[in-house]
Amino acid sequence: MTVTAPLVDASEPPPPQTMPSAWEKWRARLLPAGAAALAGLLLYVSFPPRTLWWLAVPAFAAFAWVLRGRSWKAGLGLGYLFGLGFLLPLLVWTGVEVGPGPWLALVAIEAVYVALVGAGITLVTRLPGWPVWAAALWIAGEAARARVPFSGFPWGKVAFGQADGVFLPLAALGGTPVLGFAVVLCGFGLFGTARLAVRARRTGTLRRAAAVVGVLSVAVPVAGAFASRALVSDKAESGTVTVAVVQGNVPRLGLGFNSQRRAVLDYHARETRRLAAEVAAGRVERPDIVLWPENSSDIDPFTNEDAREVIDGAAKAVGAPVSVGAVVTRDGKLLNEQVLWDPVKGPVDVYDKRQIQPFGEYLPLRSVVGAINDEWTSMVRQDFSRGSEPGVFDRDGAAVGLVTCYEAAFDWAVRDTVADGARMISVPSNNATFGRSEMTYQQLAMSRVRAVEHSRAVTVPVTSGVSAVIMPDGRITRKTGMFVADTLVQEVPLRTSQTPATRLGTLPEIALVLLAAGGLGWGVAARVRARRTGDR
Repeated sequence: MTVTAPLVDASEPPPPQTMPSAWEKWRARLLPAGAAALAGLLLYVSFPPRTLWWLAVPAFAAFAWVLRGRSWKAGLGLGYLFGLGFLLPLLVWTGVEVGPGPWLALVAIEAVYVALVGAGITLVTRLPGWPVWAAALWIAGEAARARVPFSGFPWGKVAFGQADGVFLPLAALGGTPVLGFAVVLCGFGLFGTARLAVRARRTGTLRRAAAVVGVLSVAVPVAGAFASRALVSDKAESGTVTVAVVQGNVPRLGLGFNSQRRAVLDYHARETRRLAAEVAAGRVERPDIVLWPENSSDIDPFTNEDAREVIDGAAKAVGAPVSVGAVVTRDGKLLNEQVLWDPVKGPVDVYDKRQIQPFGEYLPLRSVVGAINDEWTSMVRQDFSRGSEPGVFDRDGAAVGLVTCYEAAFDWAVRDTVADGARMISVPSNNATFGRSEMTYQQLAMSRVRAVEHSRAVTVPVTSGVSAVIMPDGRITRKTGMFVADTLVQEVPLRTSQTPATRLGTLPEIALVLLAAGGLGWGVAARVRARRTGDR
């Protein structure tokens, strides 16, 4: 029997295929773009002053969902949108007094790093153990942001949003890179685990190796954080010291906070004399050292006799050395300086700020910037010079390490101070130019992370708030309000031991950057190999 195939009329057109509508095409583009921006916004919400630290984990899970299966070009764009969603609200304080231009320019530049990380993540998401490679890539991006351009801008490192979180003890193990890596790895691992669970439910099969990686990516960071709690302690190792943190307040908000000659200095001297009266009345213990904020003397006490007399009078009244923040001119150089003022001997030690702020304390590309907007050159008429040595004010073994304001964002600046013998840390700051923005809370969180990272008590004297006293375990025990005059007096522990993070220095970060490079190289090779196989 012969079977004959049915005749097919070749002239008949093939069955119609359903073409996606214009709306479906736009939705396919807009959905991942919107999800990327919203994931970045979720990461921002996890930062102070909110205590929603845990939102960083689903933020990175959503970021992984957006990137998986995309081309590196799509990852570049989606990463940029994630960066904008995160950094636009996080850094809005940079435009409080100077307008939106600098704020938008800064965010546009910083988001490029996140875009590059997004492109890199798309190349590793198909590798075995991809959450590890992807999390290392994020830390590599943070490492780059902390160094270039203009000596870097580390603000917004994931670790700085974890001051209230369970992962915080990891700062003592490997510093901000290890802390940030754990949070990002947990987020990517959460997505990987959820994806495999959905797939297993739909198909009835489970890729065990991938499931193990996903679960471990969540479990190991959490377990590591709990194990690292053994590294965190607030016990005194070399006695204690009673510190007084003075917040004198300022006469007005904004860039003109010190436009009234000597007003800021007088405010801090007045608050110190009030403290002296409390001590004399027996209501407050006499401090061993009094800590004033950055720019607490708005005129140079070395060239203005009236400023010198005011500071000297305040130190004599309280009967303790005072660390004074001042802008001074020495040998033709403009310096942001902390001066240790002894009630008997006068100025006995100084620390010059080493990490100065671009476009605030010095103007990069001055001629180019002046051609674009001459207001910038008028605001920064003379560039500050950098200090060269760590600052440790040692009074009777107290050894207070100085980290001035912006420096708290930089790992090396804090670590150098502890390695140089600091038994506690002070972060004198001036946030008056940023009004009532979130900046002061973000910076305070950095100091809490630094306290745990190096196991040191940290004081944060600020001109206008929020000033605080932080224990070595990251707890805030005393703090002020904003734009009020106040003084915090407390006995804090002095510690001499060094955490693994202090001893290891940059090694954890270098290891993670090398891990990222290895994963990226493997991902690129795998993509090229797959493309060649497909061509055949």
